[in-house]
Amino acid sequence: MEWSREWVSVRASIALTFSVAVLSIVVGLLHISGVGVDGPLSPYIPDVIRQTVGFTGTLTGFAMLASGYALRRGYRIGLYSTAVLLPLTGIQGLLQVSVVSLPLVVLSMVSIPALIINRERFTRTYHPSPTQLAAGTALATALAYGTFGSFALREEFVGIDTIVDAFYYTIVTASTVGYGDVAPTTAIGRMFGLSVLVINVAAFAVALGVLLTPAIEAQLSKALGKMTQRQFDLLENHVLVLGYGDLTEPILEELIDREVTHVVVTDDERHASRLADHDVPVLSADPSDVEPLETVRIAYARAIVVATNDDAADALAILTSRQLNPDIRIVAGATQRENVEKLRRAGADDVISPATIGGHLLVDSAFGMDSEAVAEEILEEDAGSNDSDERNSK
Repeated sequence: MEWSREWVSVRASIALTFSVAVLSIVVGLLHISGVGVDGPLSPYIPDVIRQTVGFTGTLTGFAMLASGYALRRGYRIGLYSTAVLLPLTGIQGLLQVSVVSLPLVVLSMVSIPALIINRERFTRTYHPSPTQLAAGTALATALAYGTFGSFALREEFVGIDTIVDAFYYTIVTASTVGYGDVAPTTAIGRMFGLSVLVINVAAFAVALGVLLTPAIEAQLSKALGKMTQRQFDLLENHVLVLGYGDLTEPILEELIDREVTHVVVTDDERHASRLADHDVPVLSADPSDVEPLETVRIAYARAIVVATNDDAADALAILTSRQLNPDIRIVAGATQRENVEKLRRAGADDVISPATIGGHLLVDSAFGMDSEAVAEEILEEDAGSNDSDERNSK
């Protein structure tokens, strides 16, 4: 129940962020078009400031939409950007000094405490890939080349007098719109204009490809219940969860809480699709086959957890895993107590019987004993028996 209340409060914070974003866009567009009802402070704010703030308020609204999306995905960067944008939208609403902007001010102020209360819920970190960094750098460099170059050559152009004019010319040229109000008058200007066109169009195409391709791949990943090849290639020092069973959800919750990179391999497409919908890395394949395990880079994994409702399938997955990576640590959960030793012989380093532990805990709890202390004692006894079995086998 407490977790549900926390999630509801998080969703409320996200909803408030999106509401502020939409309202900022609407109010900004109203003031740009001159539509609005003057407020009591209108005589003290020049019209040019109100129109300018309306324009910037619209841009801030679109930026807030991106922040809201980041919040919805649980990213920490969304928290930081929203924390900066909310006071900004409130200030812009005050400077627009109209009746229609007052709700924007109030909603912005209300959203700030909600964001602060739920700040600990946004913990995901964002690390741009080298390709994304390269694409962003190329785009920024291309825009800088066009802006500063055209400003330096402004004598060769008609319509470029300021750095703003130069930036405007670069954007218009890069977008291939070409309004015609800025044009080169000499051969040098024309040659420079061609270079701006080619460089910026190429930079924009690369940047859009880098940004849109992961989004398209992510949607395909959700539809197919599997990860993308790019995600596979980046896996390293991760934990493999082979198969899906009653213990899979608690295992994943623990891995997420510890911020451990993990991948689920299961041939149950229904569960694979559901896990993908919840942003859990998953590959829809048989976890006992060689190819899927090589795909999820078992050679670079740190550990394997096998705990489905089928001990026979778990044994096959353990055997295949041990063959592909003899040094990796494999932990298994045995559904049937009599299969514990079989899973060890299959290659598991440690095997735990949840049913046995659960039975001990229930009985001991019924007699008023501390369940956590009992669990630790059972695990220590189990570990001791494992060591003894290993010595006897030697």
